[in-house]
Amino acid sequence: MDERRWWKESVVYQIYPQSFCDGNGDGVGDIPGIISKLDYLAGLGVDVLWLSPIYPSPGYDSGYDISDYEAIDPRYGGMEDFERLVAQAHARGLRLIIDLVVNHTSNEHPWFKAACSGKNDPKRDYYIWNNPAPGGGPPNNWGALFGGPAWTLDEKSGQYYLHLFSPKQPELNWENPQLRREIYAMMRRWLSRGVDGFRMDVISLIAKPDDFSDGPAGPGGYFDPRARAAANPKVHEYLREMRREALAGRDVMTVGEASAATLEDARRLTNPRGDELDMVFQFEHMDLDGGETFKWNDRGIPLPRLKSVMAKWQEGLAHRGWNALFWNNHDQPRMISRLGDEGEWREASAKMLAVCLHMMQGTPYVYQGEELGMTNMRFTSPEQLRDSESLSAYRRYVRDGDIPEGDMLRYISMKSRDNARTPMQWSAAPGAGFTRAAPWMGINPNYREINAEEQLGRRGSVLNFYKELIRLRRAYPIVVYGDFVPYAPDDPRVFAYLRVLDGETLFVCCNFSAERLGFAPPDGFRDAIRDAGALRNTDASAELLLTNHEASAYMTEFRLAPYEAVVIRKSQNQIKTKEVS
Repeated sequence: MDERRWWKESVVYQIYPQSFCDGNGDGVGDIPGIISKLDYLAGLGVDVLWLSPIYPSPGYDSGYDISDYEAIDPRYGGMEDFERLVAQAHARGLRLIIDLVVNHTSNEHPWFKAACSGKNDPKRDYYIWNNPAPGGGPPNNWGALFGGPAWTLDEKSGQYYLHLFSPKQPELNWENPQLRREIYAMMRRWLSRGVDGFRMDVISLIAKPDDFSDGPAGPGGYFDPRARAAANPKVHEYLREMRREALAGRDVMTVGEASAATLEDARRLTNPRGDELDMVFQFEHMDLDGGETFKWNDRGIPLPRLKSVMAKWQEGLAHRGWNALFWNNHDQPRMISRLGDEGEWREASAKMLAVCLHMMQGTPYVYQGEELGMTNMRFTSPEQLRDSESLSAYRRYVRDGDIPEGDMLRYISMKSRDNARTPMQWSAAPGAGFTRAAPWMGINPNYREINAEEQLGRRGSVLNFYKELIRLRRAYPIVVYGDFVPYAPDDPRVFAYLRVLDGETLFVCCNFSAERLGFAPPDGFRDAIRDAGALRNTDASAELLLTNHEASAYMTEFRLAPYEAVVIRKSQNQIKTKEVS
């Protein structure tokens, strides 16, 4: 069994502060609003809260363009509010981690302003500069993820600065040791305020490649520089140094966003020595519905490919690293709208997706509203959008005539990051219980039916199902530490797998369709289930731990209801290996 650690046994809840709860009535979520919901979060059973950025920011990229690492954005409150949040979270047994965004800053950060004041300023080397190409123009054909070239001209000096995302987010130069010392000192100051760790934004990209030549052009005529930056071995040197200089001697949690990382990269980043990161977010399963226009299409995620990718990461990091398990976050549309059902089977599919994810090996992440079964928004106008990536894509594809406006709005309604950023749906009251004022962005109209207040008191709600799921994870070590074994990997509608630990086995079976299906478990489970039925569950080796259908027929007929999930526990491993592939 893997070494026991608290962050392996935890469930993390991500808060997007701007959209979580408005405590002062100005239409924007804030820290006092978060504090007002701590009892709700403790009651849900989660262990760790992750806050998306709360630092001062111009807000071009929703707080991921930071202009001051050492303060709280006044929209969210002040440092005294943050310290009160830490204290009150800890008093309820909740740990708190914060976003660390040190791949880039805002172009309004004092460092960058100093860097632009002249080539001889000491901060100049905090960023990455290059001369124009011989014929003029950007130094190479690298493209930015938010559109256009990855280089912007500083007219005063005649040099270009690098930005992998937006011109408003210049890349930091991690080759500079003084920059690294400033970052580590900043991290130590936040840890001294009581934070329990960091979620590290695009941390796998901080080490830039030595090769700044052109690369093979992709969509839009640009080379994606992540193909080189994500594989730079210097990132491991920097993270080991960070561990020594900022984190040593502290029992904290680190999770890195590992954009474009391979399985081998992740093994090194999360190695059992614990000298880099504790776990990583990888996005291979999130990108299965992409295409030539990146994510702007109406494709779905094919279940067999999803199963293959999830199994690859489960097996690939077993005893060699650790997985961060997620369907949703601030950068992803609502998974229920991608893999589940927004209509008749919304609650069943929300519960099924939760079971499928939380029963795997790794640390599960719940994104705000996921525990309610919140769905995507339907955007009918670009004026409803707030996300810089979506607005940039809308202008690019509609302006150039590549995608008709109606189609683009449909794609945005399916794939935009704005889907995750609509305000949290607390009640059916005006403003969804999020605010008493005009909200900073539109609220999904279905808040009248989908909200926390309605679900708290209703037996069988998605919210109360999450509470039971989290309780089960805490009660059974096999859910955290058991090995993952795929089952029926080619089935196009059912995602099934086993978890095995010390003679105990779980069978997890999830129907990803709206059809009633027959689906049998491995032979050893069939016999144990028949025995359990004959003995009416008395002294039987098989027991149904969890299902999202009260009228489940699985223990008698091996039939799954639409979007049904079942978890069956057997005390002795009688599985025939030939059935498991």
